Amino acid sequence: MKITAIRTHLLEHKLDTYFESASSGFSTRTHVLVEVETDVGITGWGECLGPARLNAAIVEGMAGHLIGQNPLETEKRWLETYHAFRDQGQRGLTITALSGIDIALWDIKGKAWGVPVSTLMGGRFRESIEAYATGGFRKDGLDRVTDLPAELARYKAEGFGAAKIKIGFDVDEDLEVIKRCRDAIGPDMKLMIDANHGFTVAEAIALGREAAQYGIGWFEEPVLPELLDGYVDVRRGQPIPVAGGETWHGSWGMKGPVEKRCIDILQPDICGTGGFTEAKRISDMCVLHGVRLVPHVWGTGVQLAASLQFLSALPPNPPRPEPLQPMLEFDQTEMPFRQTVLTSPLTHESGLVAVPDGPGLGIEINRDTLENYRP
Repeated sequence: MKITAIRTHLLEHKLDTYFESASSGFSTRTHVLVEVETDVGITGWGECLGPARLNAAIVEGMAGHLIGQNPLETEKRWLETYHAFRDQGQRGLTITALSGIDIALWDIKGKAWGVPVSTLMGGRFRESIEAYATGGFRKDGLDRVTDLPAELARYKAEGFGAAKIKIGFDVDEDLEVIKRCRDAIGPDMKLMIDANHGFTVAEAIALGREAAQYGIGWFEEPVLPELLDGYVDVRRGQPIPVAGGETWHGSWGMKGPVEKRCIDILQPDICGTGGFTEAKRISDMCVLHGVRLVPHVWGTGVQLAASLQFLSALPPNPPRPEPLQPMLEFDQTEMPFRQTVLTSPLTHESGLVAVPDGPGLGIEINRDTLENYRP
């Protein structure tokens, strides 16, 4: 089998309401899918995290190293492509672009052998994944102190058992938002907070100490991702488990934070950390260091499917009769093509999402959506 073509598909939608985290704002949703064709008629699909147009350009630059090669040799394809770009890109766009390609190659491999990617990765430990609703952004024209609790109450009514909100704007206001969200959802629903590296170390410690009384599952990206010593200080200085890793691309990017004990929970993104090939290495690293792994997810149904396959194959860490299960980040913000890009949407039922059991990623692409949301 040989790769005959690699294509990118940009999808874009202008939002009705602008929203923002502490580090970025969104007036449009723009994502890029990667399509890899072969000479035997099997096509694989992947997705890249981050700036869609820039990722598309890098993918197109990588295509010349891959056309004519065997897509089933995923480890070889990954290393050769990474090595060709490593002098200028051990992290960032090189890895996010390579992620989309790698996911598509694993999709091809699963289809060629008639099994899900999770089986190829070593086996399925679970057939469904608990989803947590991601939202809680600051929306243009709305008071987040009243808007966010109402949003979380809606997620609870929809059957979610966990949700995450955005903080990192102002310590006092954030604490008021957290308190009101906990009041709105009651004591049993899981609540996580994500600062999107908006705090100083001192602010993060102060907020964590106060917010702990509200039963917070984890405190995500409290400070800038470069400040590894700052992460250590936050982890030691307040009681909430610290999470991070969506911007520490690749296993080399994860190695330092894990070995330095910066975090309790590592959050690699399958579409940003190097695809399945690299995510398996990162999973093994987490097991070796006793770190929990809960992936970051921010994309279309293609990324959801890839993340579900990865989550299904994560080994219990540690193994025990009732192991701590991983969770699926389930974005609830405005993005009309998230599910319509698939012929069969990946929805939740009482907060659980079934892992696709078809070959490869277990999905089929709706090409009408590719045309309808083309920029």
